[in-house]
Amino acid sequence: MKIALMDSGIGLLAAAAALRRLRPDADLVLSSAPASMPWGPRTPQYVTEHALACATAAAAERPDALIVACNTASVHALPALRQHLEPEIPVIGTVPAVKPAAAAGGPVAIWATPATTGSAYQRALIAEFADGVRVTEVACPGLADALQSADEDAIDAAVAAAAQRTPGDVRSVVLGCTHYELVTDRIRAAVQPAGAPEVVMYGSAEAVAAQALRRIGAAPAPDAEPTGGLTVILNGRPEPLEAAALAYAEGRALAGAAATH
Repeated sequence: MKIALMDSGIGLLAAAAALRRLRPDADLVLSSAPASMPWGPRTPQYVTEHALACATAAAAERPDALIVACNTASVHALPALRQHLEPEIPVIGTVPAVKPAAAAGGPVAIWATPATTGSAYQRALIAEFADGVRVTEVACPGLADALQSADEDAIDAAVAAAAQRTPGDVRSVVLGCTHYELVTDRIRAAVQPAGAPEVVMYGSAEAVAAQALRRIGAAPAPDAEPTGGLTVILNGRPEPLEAAALAYAEGRALAGAAATH
């Protein structure tokens, strides 16, 4: 079994690590284009062009499915990706977890890139799944770029600034950019007042990993032999895992499993 993931950068690590936990025997292909980042403020045509390049590079490895582990690419490029690859390769998009967060009750905050915050796409998700729930959209300028470069000071500054714009009574935070899931605990600590009930973080990695397995008819098998390989493609070329990826637990887990295999 082989599953590919694509993103502009290392935001795909969270979903890849979730897949590794669910199926340690699955081969993973990580295809990204950090040279073209950031995708968030770009035109839909730009995002589609570069997403197709990432997907084509991943498809050359003949995966059983492709996860679009990027909210921006899922918004703008999913139809083109499906037209290009399906039915031979099922394509699974990423949707911010507004529905489960709203179902758990509010208030809810959605942390996302400035381009996604206030977008018609995000507003439609809120209208469909969070009617009657107080939702605050929180733009997080610079956070995805800081995470991509593993710049600790910039990450801390961006998280702190976004936390200041987040109401103090929120009970749930939707992580509307896959990069943000790499620092879930730091975001929770920033938005949770001392002594207050736990603020629940809602990411997409676990759900999208499970959906990819369902699409190819594979059941989770977390106790399977850890024989899965790892192929990394950066800007269309086979490369080692980026150094910045090793700053995060997800990247270290993937690198460690690949080295053992």
